Amino acid sequence: MGSFARRIRRVFEGFDGDAILIYNTGLVDSNFTYLSGFTSGIFENTALLAMRNGMTLLTSDLEYETALSQRPKEMTVVRYSGASELRDQLRKRIEGKVVGVDASFLPYHYFRKLKRLSKARKFVDATDALSEARLVKEPSEIANIRKAVGIVKRTFNGIERHFKAGMTEKDLAAQFDNLMRLNGASEPSFKTIVAFGKNAALPHHAPDYSRLKPNEFVLIDAGAKYNNYCSDLTRTFIFMPDRRSEKWRRMDDMIKTVKSAQRLALESIKPGVDGRHVHRIAADYINKAEKGVYNGLFIHSLGHSIGIDVHDGPGLSPFTRNRLDAGMVVSDEPGIYLVGFGGVRFEDDVLVAENGASFL
Repeated sequence: MGSFARRIRRVFEGFDGDAILIYNTGLVDSNFTYLSGFTSGIFENTALLAMRNGMTLLTSDLEYETALSQRPKEMTVVRYSGASELRDQLRKRIEGKVVGVDASFLPYHYFRKLKRLSKARKFVDATDALSEARLVKEPSEIANIRKAVGIVKRTFNGIERHFKAGMTEKDLAAQFDNLMRLNGASEPSFKTIVAFGKNAALPHHAPDYSRLKPNEFVLIDAGAKYNNYCSDLTRTFIFMPDRRSEKWRRMDDMIKTVKSAQRLALESIKPGVDGRHVHRIAADYINKAEKGVYNGLFIHSLGHSIGIDVHDGPGLSPFTRNRLDAGMVVSDEPGIYLVGFGGVRFEDDVLVAENGASFL
């Protein structure tokens, strides 16, 4: 059985209808990318119809040849000219059928049009079936994520050479993005976070014109895309540290505490373990470290699933009940955030394997 046949089978294991319709608007649904495997082309206003025995892609003249050059053997490519022909092609294939859609992506305006024009017997939400099918990665998917991780690691390895007093967060973010592309990224997985000094206490800080000063935190949270797959890593540095200062001693202790929490979490990741349990191990360690001085300062989930989307499903969260399986890739990213002083986060992407887990 081919790779894409397995993907279709996994989706339909969690879905009881006749077909699943992935409909791109001006944006591309990541489930379209998962089921097609396409790495080039725009595919706006394109419909992908998945059934148990294969897939049909309905696309315009603009993308027809691109689709033919990339299609897996499980896919039939059909060209349409104009909106009315697309409607007719869709109606012919789904009239009278129970059809799943990705309700987390498809805008209500488009859904109403499909419902009115297609004459499907019933539309149902296939979001959960699609999401669950993507959680366990195939070897080819893991290889692409590993490549994406390697790109960011290589960029981090030389980034301190680019730190300069007085540079802005925006300057460094732009340099980091450029270096990732030079190292092989097709694009960033998300908008790169760069935070200097006290801004590092804001986990989702957007780079601004704050300038870098000696003996301050530099937190960089970045990801690369490679063949559609994402990575997500964070490192925290101290620029021109003054090792005689009380401020440096506090920053250094925060870094050591977070690194220890990350390692403890990694050691607890294995198939069958509840993601909430892994989160608690890291959170409990941070809350109790240094006689509780950091209690309550780890303010987000330990991790999330990673794949085609940088947040590709649940992972290591205190709020969701999910068991880890071999083949999942999750982030491990504890942090300490002290408002008015600064913050520390270390994040790596973890492959769950039968015998435990390892950083990619």
